[in-house]
Amino acid sequence: MIDQYGTCIELVSIDPHFHDVTIGLYQKGNLLTIWTYSGKEGVRKRVETIRNQICALGGLVPVKGSRNQVSFPCGELHVKPLKFLLPQVVEKPPDFAHPKGEMRLKDTRTPLTLVVTPRQVHGRWVHEISADRDAPKANLRLRAIIAGFRKYGEMEGVGDLGVSFACGYRHDALARLIFPFSRNVSAVEDMLESSAMRGQLTTGTAGFSPL
Repeated sequence: MIDQYGTCIELVSIDPHFHDVTIGLYQKGNLLTIWTYSGKEGVRKRVETIRNQICALGGLVPVKGSRNQVSFPCGELHVKPLKFLLPQVVEKPPDFAHPKGEMRLKDTRTPLTLVVTPRQVHGRWVHEISADRDAPKANLRLRAIIAGFRKYGEMEGVGDLGVSFACGYRHDALARLIFPFSRNVSAVEDMLESSAMRGQLTTGTAGFSPL
């Protein structure tokens, strides 16, 4: 498995929409493969559905001639966002979709409504973080949101209130994916730790080899 598909970089121990099977995401170079050891009837179709949702929710592109492989359109690899993407794809309903239009969310800790706006700056795409109303210490809060984007999106700070993926590509779907998590780093850390423990319990029996 490792020779063929590489290393498992994320694991969802229970697929609630298909017989509670375990789904893994493997990485070899810049190629990503969705895989399960389950042989249940219909599993190939389920894996293909997951592949399609990864493209829809994460902005990845399918590998021609494959039902279970994807890559990033920029040609590079963004590992950390995938750790948020695969659970969303597997655990949410198969027809789940991100909201369309402007990236706008109510903050969880202040009265602010947060807005993410993509802009092209000197040949690269930057996602600027702003708020549509005033609040005490709003700038400090926006900087905390940016820290969340940098941590979970592996993004780089640009100017005072902007972030960008290292490749400079316009990954709006990834930014939209990370946006909710950027608001509450401590809660997300607890969630990731709990998820990692469940994954460790699963890998020993399912044959997966986590990174």
